[in-house]
Amino acid sequence: MDEVALKDIAEKLVTPTKGILAADESAGTIEKRFESIGLESTEENRRNYREMLLTTDGIEEFLSGVILFDETIRQSAGDGRPFAQLLNEKGMIPGIKVDKGTVELTNFPEEKITEGLDELRERLIEYHGLGARFTKWRAVIKIADNIPTKTCLEANAEVMARYAALVQSEDMVPIIEPEVLMEGGHELARTKEVTEAVLKLLFTELEEHRVFLEGILIKTNMAVPGKDNPKKAEPIEVAAATTNMLKEVIPSEVPGVVFLSGGQTPAEATANLNEINKLGRDQWELSFSFARALQEEALKTWRGDPGNVKNAQEAFYHRASLVSLARQGKYESNMEK
Repeated sequence: MDEVALKDIAEKLVTPTKGILAADESAGTIEKRFESIGLESTEENRRNYREMLLTTDGIEEFLSGVILFDETIRQSAGDGRPFAQLLNEKGMIPGIKVDKGTVELTNFPEEKITEGLDELRERLIEYHGLGARFTKWRAVIKIADNIPTKTCLEANAEVMARYAALVQSEDMVPIIEPEVLMEGGHELARTKEVTEAVLKLLFTELEEHRVFLEGILIKTNMAVPGKDNPKKAEPIEVAAATTNMLKEVIPSEVPGVVFLSGGQTPAEATANLNEINKLGRDQWELSFSFARALQEEALKTWRGDPGNVKNAQEAFYHRASLVSLARQGKYESNMEK
């Protein structure tokens, strides 16, 4: 493990003003996204969509890296350049999703465990050869009556720690993503409580597995109410709860936190990130690793039509520029189109 190289990659990924595009949607997720615009999810349509995003002029002003899916890291742009090469040439670091999704945790209905540790080392070696320099692993935690259980949290924490140790052994930076889902009617305080518990257990396991904390990034949810809760939180409330939560659980050695957007609209995620950065940037870099919140407007503009590429890229560039401002605490709602 090259600790110097790992620290350098992690710090570059949370470069001030920049963040990460999560373009690692699984086959099922991208199919749902395409269904929303009436487009069939074929390999060529998926390739065209990712090329539209990645070749947007100037997008590297706002993005430090891109998380790719297994299919995407093997694909090339229309000019023949592999996507990983294209990203490198634009100054963005290629990353790769390495988990294999979730399955039911045996004997624990409604709770999930993430799979993918089998043959992970071999896959990491291949992905490094294809150009990836960081990885992502996602665990999902649901809030409902009597869940999450301690068993679920401990099981996922151990798996994430084993993942992180393996990734670092192959000289790549692990992004560790324990996501507390928005599904449900729970209050903001409940999200904060559960997320704190998740992260505390995670860092206990990371320490036990001797993971180099200066060479990781944490991707976590913001502290927001469940989407079925009629009481919506203002950005300042989200920011206060989220930054207080981080101060309780994230060691100072960690270079940064890259927030997921977790079902928020692009404007909501941008406004919340902005307030978080106003309050909490004194200890870590507080960045983003958004998927839908960065892509949604571009996807709806593109709709699979080559004639819409330019306008879609403009929409993508505009949203990325706003999220970059939020990353600095300089966004204002009147900047929305």
